[in-house]
Amino acid sequence: MSGNKILLDSNVIISISKNKIDIDRLFYDFDIFIVSIITYMEVLGYEFKNVSERKIIEDLFELIEIIETDIIIANEVIEYRKLRKIKLPDAIILGTAKLQECGVLTDDWDDFLGIDTKVEIVKLEKYFK
Repeated sequence: MSGNKILLDSNVIISISKNKIDIDRLFYDFDIFIVSIITYMEVLGYEFKNVSERKIIEDLFELIEIIETDIIIANEVIEYRKLRKIKLPDAIILGTAKLQECGVLTDDWDDFLGIDTKVEIVKLEKYFK
């Protein structure tokens, strides 16, 4: 374990449910996993192929801390959206990661680049099987 914390983007959670991620490598690199409430909403609103994929996600959310959006995160989001055109869910995810002092693991890394240099954007491709 590395003692690192990482915020998981929605596409990471969905990739885990489809067994596309090397979980052992992920757990080797990080030992604290969090998600934004927006990720929770996005993922559980996703139309899964079957019940077992959804069950994996529901079980995973039992183990991951879900961070609520508050006024402090909202103010970060406002600043990001003034700086550059960024989708509201992505801005919430980025603001959450900044205030939690962790990076973002995502397959859509280019959506986050150049917005906040204080937040490391980690490419999901490193963890594909």
